[in-house]
Amino acid sequence: MTNYDLEERTARFAEAVIDMVKNTPKDSVNMSVLDQLIRSATSIGANYCEANGAASRRDFKNKIHFCKKEAIETRYWLRILGRSSPSVVEGCRCLWQEAHELSLIFSKIAANSR
Repeated sequence: MTNYDLEERTARFAEAVIDMVKNTPKDSVNMSVLDQLIRSATSIGANYCEANGAASRRDFKNKIHFCKKEAIETRYWLRILGRSSPSVVEGCRCLWQEAHELSLIFSKIAANSR
């Protein structure tokens, strides 16, 4: 059986977003998009780490919902960045897919933690 480390996966995702942002041309249109993207993408893993240290089942579920919400928000910002900076549209598509998969994973975890 393969061991899936979700903390590592979310950290790698955040790092990939940061790497792409570093290589994205900066202009007046996309600066706020880039800021929002970094915030939401890095928040996924941070909230998952907090969930793993949760004091109660309710706290765990709440943090997992934040992970899901941040993954969905990250998909949004990737879409907008792809429009505002066509040079990174392929990177946005790949990262959008990973954010989508993460949102599905967190949805499943939330549904099973009832």
